[in-house]
Amino acid sequence: MIPWELLDTAQVPGGGELRLMRRGAEFSIKLGQNELMNSRLSGSEQALATLAWRRIQTRAKPRMLIGGLGMGFTLRAALAVLGSDAKIIVAELVPEVVAWARGAMAEMFGDSLKDPRVSIVQKDVSHLIRSDPAAYDIILLDVDNGPEGLTREANDALYDLKGLTAARAALRPGGVMAVWSSGPDARFTQRLRKAGFGVDEVPIRATGSRSGARHMIWMAMRPDKVK
Repeated sequence: MIPWELLDTAQVPGGGELRLMRRGAEFSIKLGQNELMNSRLSGSEQALATLAWRRIQTRAKPRMLIGGLGMGFTLRAALAVLGSDAKIIVAELVPEVVAWARGAMAEMFGDSLKDPRVSIVQKDVSHLIRSDPAAYDIILLDVDNGPEGLTREANDALYDLKGLTAARAALRPGGVMAVWSSGPDARFTQRLRKAGFGVDEVPIRATGSRSGARHMIWMAMRPDKVK
């Protein structure tokens, strides 16, 4: 068995330390004993982008906001389905995560960060959501292990009723917000509906196959017409 090697660490604003680990060709990002992501398990992160795109695929010049760069699975899946007229803004709060994407994990990221459709912004995604109403056709949130903040307590503000209402306002009519989670959360589904979204819960295998752990993706649609 090849042992895990610690490549780098990064402080999370508000507390906590991320650790970038490698074992052979496999990468892992951990917070304490919790594994936030692994390069072998990308199915649900890719589905976050593709399922949302299917809801708005007929739109011209779509604008997408991705909360969290991670290992780039969601970004690369988005680039694969979006046309040349699309614009993707990736909000990543921890600068070391971007450095890892351009350094140790550069081969995995390929040319995705150099794609002219992509802009990387070192800001909290909640800041972008609140500062630009009716700006996005798609918002993809994968900034934690789900609606219950694990890496930062401040992430809870994304998923409370006030944060969800702001996200709805940041979407154009008929837009969609997709939220990734390591598991289901009935209270979060209720909050989405209370914030005015139409909601579908989509269980997805972490591996993208018929086996392995199940993750959850919420597809939250802003109505075409404001009531």
